[in-house]
Amino acid sequence: MGQIQLKSVKKCFGDVVVIPPLDLEIEDGKFVVFVGPSGCGKSTLLRLIAGLEDVTEGTVEIDGKDATGLPPAKRGLAMVFQSYALYPHMSVRRNIAFPMKMARIPQDEQERRISEAARVLNLTDYLDRRPGQLSGGQRQRVAIGRAIVREPAAFLFDEPLSNLDAALRVGMRLEISELHKRLDTTMIYVTHDQVEAMTMADKIVVLRDGVIEQVGSPLELYREPRNLFVAGFIGSPKMNFVDGPEAAKYDAHTIGIRPEHIDVSAESGEWTGTVGVSEHLGSDTFFRVNVDGFGDPLTVRADGEVDLHYGDTIRLAPNLDQLHRFDAEEKRLA
Repeated sequence: MGQIQLKSVKKCFGDVVVIPPLDLEIEDGKFVVFVGPSGCGKSTLLRLIAGLEDVTEGTVEIDGKDATGLPPAKRGLAMVFQSYALYPHMSVRRNIAFPMKMARIPQDEQERRISEAARVLNLTDYLDRRPGQLSGGQRQRVAIGRAIVREPAAFLFDEPLSNLDAALRVGMRLEISELHKRLDTTMIYVTHDQVEAMTMADKIVVLRDGVIEQVGSPLELYREPRNLFVAGFIGSPKMNFVDGPEAAKYDAHTIGIRPEHIDVSAESGEWTGTVGVSEHLGSDTFFRVNVDGFGDPLTVRADGEVDLHYGDTIRLAPNLDQLHRFDAEEKRLA
């Protein structure tokens, strides 16, 4: 079991409120991602769940029991940090075994858990190596293995991939997602990378200044962002926003349209613009287009083979079924 519930949880550092009172329920077995810009409170919220920070007000319940006053070791949770925090003089086997040794788990049970964790994480051939003989991705897998052998109610990941290069990040992202399917255990994952959030999560919690702006599945947040902040944060490249007279045509203070929901044509379209810089990514090309009467350039997604060049005049046709409207308070309009 790994159900976690936060009830009116608040966190202050002195007179500074970093987490205003909030409620959140994390269902057993779900992969939940806390996402938001740096300083939004996502790591602090994770540490409150783990017991590494004291709750100022409210309660943290784990599997229906009040865990607010329990120390981290008594909460049945396992945390994987941004740094691997491995012992360099110990083998992979001893690093993975360390938390079990501290818990005085019998040796035969330790060996069973180590073998199983190594099998799941493809570390069987590396158990006798030391961390210095491993790649960054392998070291992170050892850190995850050390968490697995504790057999926790839930795993807590605090930006575990931020020290890896781009290729390793993609690989480890897939490995952690696969691990979740195999273990069927609750996982809470903190990241500022919305691509990680969109590709890994069952449920995303979007935070800003300690406040939960929206909770939902990746597609729910993509299709129906509750406000301008969520609309601009979820999706890559980010949503285009237009104010002024063009928005007023749609009875809105601001309209939003994603780059993939704008059709490019040389002949017909609602908006006329001039092609600026472009990013060629093979299957796709992203153009910055300066549209007549708009303040900021629009980002437009097109086929990778499209024959457009800097300075070309083009027509843009937004898919009106995919147009998002927001009021002056930045809230979504129906």
